[in-house]
Amino acid sequence: MAVRIRLKRMGSKRNPFYRIVVADSRSPRDGRYIEQIGTYNPVVDPVEVKIDEEKALDWMKNGAKPSDTVRNLFSQQGIMKKFHEQKNVK
Repeated sequence: MAVRIRLKRMGSKRNPFYRIVVADSRSPRDGRYIEQIGTYNPVVDPVEVKIDEEKALDWMKNGAKPSDTVRNLFSQQGIMKKFHEQKNVK
């Protein structure tokens, strides 16, 4: 099973709100997911991103691959740097 960390769109028309979820890559965008690890709100003036770093790092350590957008969000939060440092320490 290929596991991805990706965005699930919530909110109303022209007012998007996203959940950062861990899901099987074959499931639909807004369909079933395994676990929610954060939120992303691009509508508010300072963009609001809340991510549970421990869960994100744990899922990536176990083989989950982030989507392009989630990878950018993780890079801005410093999670990708921590992941690469953990990977290179071993």
